[in-house]
Amino acid sequence: MCGIVGYIGNEDARDILLNGLSNLEYRGYDSAGIALVNSEGVHVFKEKGRIDVLRKSVDPAVKSTLGIGHTRWATHGEPSKRNAHPHQSASGRFTIVHNGVIENFSQLKATYVPDVAMKSDTDTEVVVQVIERFVKDGLDVEAALRKTLKLVEGSYAIALLDAENPDMIYVAKNKSPLLIGIGDGFNVVASDATAMIDQTRHYVELLDEEIVELTRDSYTIKDLDGNVRERKPYTVSFDAGDTKKGAYPTYMLKEIDEQPAVIRRLLQKYRGSDGMITVDPAIVKAVADCDRLYIIACGTSYHAGLVGQQLIEKIAGIPTEVHISSEFSYNMPLLSKKPLFFFLSQSGETADSRAVLVKVKKLGYPTLTMTNVEGSTLYREADYKMLLYAGPEIAVASTKAYTAQMAVLAFVAITVAQKKGIKLDFDPVHELSIAAQGMEQMVDDKAQLKKIARDYLSITRNAFYIGRGLDYYVCQEAALKLKEVSYIQAEGFAGGELKHGTIALIEDGTPVLAFATQKNVNNSIRNNVEEVSARGAHTCIISMEGITAQPGDQIVLPKVHKAFTPLVCAIPLQLIAYYAALQNECDVDKPRNLAKSVTVE
Repeated sequence: MCGIVGYIGNEDARDILLNGLSNLEYRGYDSAGIALVNSEGVHVFKEKGRIDVLRKSVDPAVKSTLGIGHTRWATHGEPSKRNAHPHQSASGRFTIVHNGVIENFSQLKATYVPDVAMKSDTDTEVVVQVIERFVKDGLDVEAALRKTLKLVEGSYAIALLDAENPDMIYVAKNKSPLLIGIGDGFNVVASDATAMIDQTRHYVELLDEEIVELTRDSYTIKDLDGNVRERKPYTVSFDAGDTKKGAYPTYMLKEIDEQPAVIRRLLQKYRGSDGMITVDPAIVKAVADCDRLYIIACGTSYHAGLVGQQLIEKIAGIPTEVHISSEFSYNMPLLSKKPLFFFLSQSGETADSRAVLVKVKKLGYPTLTMTNVEGSTLYREADYKMLLYAGPEIAVASTKAYTAQMAVLAFVAITVAQKKGIKLDFDPVHELSIAAQGMEQMVDDKAQLKKIARDYLSITRNAFYIGRGLDYYVCQEAALKLKEVSYIQAEGFAGGELKHGTIALIEDGTPVLAFATQKNVNNSIRNNVEEVSARGAHTCIISMEGITAQPGDQIVLPKVHKAFTPLVCAIPLQLIAYYAALQNECDVDKPRNLAKSVTVE
């Protein structure tokens, strides 16, 4: 969701901040702003809309080596210039940007600043007004900040400027992600490393309820009681070039095309000296010893988890459940005696999943995070962790992280099966290599998939995907992708469920796309296609060469092992959604109302 950047150094801060915000556009936002500090005071520029609009409004005559910036995704108050960050205290001395939700902002306002006239509708402005109130009462800035944050209920990532101390940025974090970036003669603030990767690759992670005093040459981390905490920087494993589109027209297309390479990279990363797939033995033991595995995830990660459930149960024989994070957090089911929790998250900052992680850790249960972002909150706080190695994913709609999650879950299933002495009927490395080749073949067949999107989705407002077994889980992701980027109402259904109510929605011309890659249910799903065809549906069958393909099938996927068909299916479902979005003139990289990292519940 919202993004924060900050810079303190010797260079002109304006372009550094604006470029940093541009790097965070993928997170989703509706307004943006920056604050620059120089000898003349604090200069705030903010606008509703895109960063390009903000860039035009920033006065180039304002020179500064210190500043903060923000992209906002509205929670309290409508999207507007008035509600855009940064916000200032009544006197103008303090300027703040904030991610998260202050749950008790109304109480704070009524108790501490009832007479202050607010200039916005945001919860954020209340925080900066309370800080100023405590400074006026005699506290120094750090003490006022700590006192305020002890009163705050909710989540926050904060960067604060004091006009009377133009050589300092105050930073604070609780539940919302925030990093400090370390440079030579400068330091930066960033919601994630992507924002400032063109400035530095060295970052310091912050823990909950910590504040930082940041200068050009130093950083001091303290807890809310003022105790100093020591922490060294770590180095991120990608550079600025990884976050650029290159010759691609969109990030989404680039990331779709990168998926075969991601699978090959994963095979390299998780392959031992004996040539076999290798997972941390501690993780393998934890999975083998549990009596039930609980996969916790949201959105696309949830759909990857559904595929992973089948692989873990069928290959490794471990009972597995998959739960939506936001539901599990408030409606926890009866747990088994020895559970193990897997958390799937592209960003590693998903607030709903973290809420579950915090709860199950309090109960003493072991946890593992699979994420694409090393050092993220879920990565850092879990007992075990596995990286997706997909590289930066910039487009809001997840593509390569989805396939990477399915592959890494397969690695767990395979290695646990080996530990339990279960003999596999296939060579995992060989079959995954074939799957990567199949994905590459589909990536190269864009013209056919573009035609499918044109023939089936150019004029419709709704569509259905149907499948059985693993294909059913693929259908759920296919429908989500189509909704996310093209705004076409789409649903993914188990083929056999159609006749239990949903078939009433089928009429002349309704697009129904059927995945038919599983041999054991091939006849059943084709019968479902006949059922909807008889009621006027415009049907498309996606089958697999040498397994389920029949003459007349519109899309035939290259043959892969049955466990890895979802990897190959991912390419057509993503490209069909992509081309449908282009037909509807949608912004495929930044769909409306969506954010890449959902950092509030």
